[in-house]
Amino acid sequence: MSKILIVDDDDELCELVSEYLGAEGFETECVHDGESGLKRALSHEHEMVVLDVMLPKMGGFDVLRNLRKESQLPVLMLTARGEETERIVGLEIGADDYLPKPFNPRELLARLKAVLRRTSGESAAGLPENIKVGDLELSPASRSARLDGEELPLTSVEFDLLVALMREAGNVVKREDLSEKVLERELSPYDRSLDMHISNLRKKLGQRADGSDRIKTVRSVGYIYTVV
Repeated sequence: MSKILIVDDDDELCELVSEYLGAEGFETECVHDGESGLKRALSHEHEMVVLDVMLPKMGGFDVLRNLRKESQLPVLMLTARGEETERIVGLEIGADDYLPKPFNPRELLARLKAVLRRTSGESAAGLPENIKVGDLELSPASRSARLDGEELPLTSVEFDLLVALMREAGNVVKREDLSEKVLERELSPYDRSLDMHISNLRKKLGQRADGSDRIKTVRSVGYIYTVV
């Protein structure tokens, strides 16, 4: 049974989500301020965090920033509907996904299951033990990445994006295909989450020694993991 940490100061929402997820076989824990949320998220007792942006004592963005210093625990951010800035900032900091309020509990459940499938290793089924392109090596079995021999911390989405791109190294992978394979939803014209995850990956990977980009954008088509 997966245990989900819900960090939201709305008691009614927490109760509703807990009841719904409980009926679907999840165990939940609710806390109502950012400081408590960060402490519990670092306890290593949960498989995922549902984190609101607006929280007392410590805002959701600060919780996520501090969490990412020590953990890659999957995080789904709850944002205000129409607040694109909140979504972009959350993804830049390292959120795995976001969901605008108000939301349908069924959509929350679908997003949670998609992220948990990735982190449980189900998405690695049938993949070779290692995927290596130049100085970057991925192990789908352990969901770990090493760049030039050094461990590279990645969120669950970033890891699966790299798997998808590196399996097709040298070839363009369409944005629509990446969205369906990794985010497990159709690409929306106004959904920038895929682009933000790619941007975060580029920052973490950096350029090669010769100054070339590892991931290139093919305008209006998709992305390519380059081969030197």
